[in-house]
Amino acid sequence: MTDVRTRLSSTTADDSQEIRTGSLIGDGLTVARRNLIKIRRVPDLLIFTTLQPIMFVLLFGYVFGALAGSGASVQSGYREFMMAGIFTQTIIFGATITGYMMAEDMQKGVIDRFRTLPMHPSAVLLGRTLTDVVNNVVVLVVMSVTGLIIGWRIHHGALHALWAYLLMLLFAYALSWVFAYVGLRVRSPEVVNNASFMIIFPVTFIANTFVPSQNMPVVLKQIAGWNPVSTITQSARENFGNLYALKSGQTHAAVDKQTAYTWALQHPDLYTLSWTAVLLAVFLPFATAAYKKAVAK
Repeated sequence: MTDVRTRLSSTTADDSQEIRTGSLIGDGLTVARRNLIKIRRVPDLLIFTTLQPIMFVLLFGYVFGALAGSGASVQSGYREFMMAGIFTQTIIFGATITGYMMAEDMQKGVIDRFRTLPMHPSAVLLGRTLTDVVNNVVVLVVMSVTGLIIGWRIHHGALHALWAYLLMLLFAYALSWVFAYVGLRVRSPEVVNNASFMIIFPVTFIANTFVPSQNMPVVLKQIAGWNPVSTITQSARENFGNLYALKSGQTHAAVDKQTAYTWALQHPDLYTLSWTAVLLAVFLPFATAAYKKAVAK
């Protein structure tokens, strides 16, 4: 009788583990749905998602475009050049939402309530990062439509454009895991915002996001040349066909000069994918371990 009970207990435990393991995707999608409903019901988050990208496109397009030169063709060319940089900057700042929301859920005790539910332990992290993919898709759509209105165009076809968008989303997804780890390690959402801004702001500007990086001082030029923000931007420009030098009437040699000084800029897709793989390989297990430690308290 004891052996039967032991076997039944073991079988039940194994079945329970299989159910919990097998429900990762389903539980993760449920958490993602909960997060999306929250975004829809909180006006501040919805405004950040939709209006801020429009403001960035118009502000950088017309203010920085005016600094590029007085000719209409020059300003139009710069607006095409800067769109890839704005795409990259916005999705990188958007990745900080993961850290903010994780810290907020920890502070408000939402994570403690999740712990009491019969769900996969990693579903919360998966759902949170999937939510940010959806958020970034919405942001890219809004920005693309705004860009088309002010004159931005895709010149290399739909497949190249789709790859540019996909690469940006992949890198942003990897960054979401970085900020998920940060959000689980800090004490308040405000710390996530402050720390993220101090790091991301210089990283996104010491790059080729808004000006060609080969014109920077020597030290900044090398930092920008190996900055993954620069390679994502460069990849998007190449795939969209938005190389500003050609729009300004310069030669192909002038365009090549923008990328010739680093291997990373010459191979932006490969370099960006390498960074994406490294970030996921490091911070996915780090964030998972930090979450398990947080819910175990």
